[in-house]
Amino acid sequence: MRQIDTDRNLAKAILDELRGAIVSGELVPGTLYSVHDLAARLGVSRTPVREALIQLAERGMVRFERNRGIRVLQTSLHDLEEVFAIRLLLEVPATFRATGQRTPGLVADLRSRLDEMRRAAAEHDETAFMAADRRFHEAINMASGNLRLARYVDSLRDMVLLRGSSTVDTSRGLGDILAEHEAIAELIETGGADEAADAMRQHLLTTARLLIAQESAEFSGAGEQVPPVSYDWTRLAN
Repeated sequence: MRQIDTDRNLAKAILDELRGAIVSGELVPGTLYSVHDLAARLGVSRTPVREALIQLAERGMVRFERNRGIRVLQTSLHDLEEVFAIRLLLEVPATFRATGQRTPGLVADLRSRLDEMRRAAAEHDETAFMAADRRFHEAINMASGNLRLARYVDSLRDMVLLRGSSTVDTSRGLGDILAEHEAIAELIETGGADEAADAMRQHLLTTARLLIAQESAEFSGAGEQVPPVSYDWTRLAN
C-alpha cells in the first residue's frame, strides 16, 4: 500500500487504499492485521484507519476480532448467491425507474461508459473494462433516484471481487458482456422501461449462473464438498 497524501480527502483516500489492497490480494484473505500496523504502512494516524475499517466491515470485507485486530474475509459461494439475489431485487426495479425518469445526461453517460468498455475490450484490458462496467451500473442506479441503493449495490460488487472471481475468458468473453450492456443501454434510450428492466434481469441472471457454476466446479476440483445451491434461479428469472 502507498502512504496517504494528507492534503487529499483523507477519509476517502484511506478507504480507497485499504479497499484496493483487499481486492488486489495485497491484504490476504484470512489474515489478521492490526490497526496500528495498517496506519504505519499508510503513514497516517490510527483513528481514520479504524473509521475506514468500520466501513469495510459493514461491506463484509473485514471482521473485527476483539483484542486481536481485523481479519480480511473471503467470499463464499453462498455469499455470491446472496449478492446476485439482492442485486436482482434492487437493480431490476432501479432500471425500470431510471428508464421512466430519464434524468438529464443518463443516455450520454451510458454511451460514454460503453465507449470505454469497447476500447477496453479491443485491448483486452479486463481491469479497465470492469471499471467501466461498474460505472455503467452505477449510472443507472443513481438515475433511479435512490442513492442509498446505488451505494449499496456498489459495495456488493466488492464481495465478488474479494473472491477473485470473473467469467471473462472462462465462461464468456468481453464482447459477450459488452453486448448485454449495449442491449440495456439501447432500451433505456428508447424508453422501454419494462424491456430495459428485463434486459438487466437477464444480464444479472446470466452472470450469476455462469459465475456460480464456474466457482462450484473449482470448489469441487479442489477436492472439497460443494455446498448446495440456495437459490432457485429459475424462479428469480420470472
